[in-house]
Amino acid sequence: MGPYLTIVNPVLWEIGHVAWFHEYWTLREAAGRAPLIERCDRLWDSSAVAHATRWHLDLPDRAGTCAYMADVLHRQEHLLARGIDDETRYFYDLSIRHEDMHVEALTYMRQTSSNAPPPDLGMRTRPSAGALPGDVAVPGGRWRLGSTTGEGFIFDNEKWAHETVLAPFRIARAAVTNAEFAAFVEDGGYRTRAFWSDAGWAWREQRGAEQPIYWQGKRDGAWAARRYRTVEELAPHAPVMFVNWFEADAWCRWAERRLPTETEWEAAAIGMPSADGARLTDRRRRWPWDDTGGDGRPTAAHANLDFAFDGPVDVAALPAGDSAFGCRQMIGNVWEWTSSDFLPFVGFAADPYKDYSQPWFGTRKVLRGGCWATSARIARPGYRNFFTPDRNDVFAGFRTCEL
Repeated sequence: MGPYLTIVNPVLWEIGHVAWFHEYWTLREAAGRAPLIERCDRLWDSSAVAHATRWHLDLPDRAGTCAYMADVLHRQEHLLARGIDDETRYFYDLSIRHEDMHVEALTYMRQTSSNAPPPDLGMRTRPSAGALPGDVAVPGGRWRLGSTTGEGFIFDNEKWAHETVLAPFRIARAAVTNAEFAAFVEDGGYRTRAFWSDAGWAWREQRGAEQPIYWQGKRDGAWAARRYRTVEELAPHAPVMFVNWFEADAWCRWAERRLPTETEWEAAAIGMPSADGARLTDRRRRWPWDDTGGDGRPTAAHANLDFAFDGPVDVAALPAGDSAFGCRQMIGNVWEWTSSDFLPFVGFAADPYKDYSQPWFGTRKVLRGGCWATSARIARPGYRNFFTPDRNDVFAGFRTCEL
């Protein structure tokens, strides 16, 4: 390997970690190979290496890290050419989706670090479609929360679909916009204790938060925000982004609304009403827009995923992606906070990657739906993302329900 650095760019650690994850699960766990670098677990095992210290390790330099990644890929290709069984396929599918997660993470790290935006990937210009106010009614009934076999790769915390009972509810057609969140800021929402939970107010006081983290105040009467290394005017009808669960909850209290539970979110996204609209049926769509029973994979007309656009689009855009109840952009654009704690489903059993879900139960909130930088492999309706309620560095916003 190349020379070692005492302090490195966090991106270098992320790249090495992705390569290590592939190696650990596909070459070592599945194929029984020895580690390619003797001390690789001490460098890149995110379950063992504390977040605050991983940027200051004696990591290989850029050339060495890329050489390690290339070596892992070459050995994977050799094994795949010989054929693999279903059990080994699990480890490859896991590693690919883990890499997808880090592609997204590297993108919002660019924002956090004020780096340049992602390179041109042929992304389309964001459409200006305006606002989409109002709620839709979702009837009550029985709902099987979670994922089922036949949906492709499924993470352990989604297993398995189990019956719940939902009361009727009304949910917003679209996510809360920048303009709607700005009204809360301008009304003194960050300084009004009554709008905040105890934990939320403690976070706000500690951080001195007065507005979303990257907002820069008004310029010529319009709000602006830092986007990567430049400051741009906020699109009023795009969903608010980079807000944490505490901020979303405070906005709801101010607006006399609430966050949906993840059960409500999932039913509104892929549920189907009875012919008379009086109840939920046993039918569920694979994607919000897919009522054909086919694959229905996302396109840029359905969802803002896979860097289809160069950021979040207006909440009224992409009507072809509407759910059966008329909710728009349930998949893509921004991750959506729910009110639900990240907890195991009934009968939970950890998959071989035991540190993916189990250590985090009870300490995080559930987000659903994916964002503009999320892979369609990840942003299935049943996928449960999870972050601590103070995290405001991810591409997250929220939609609300009527009280």
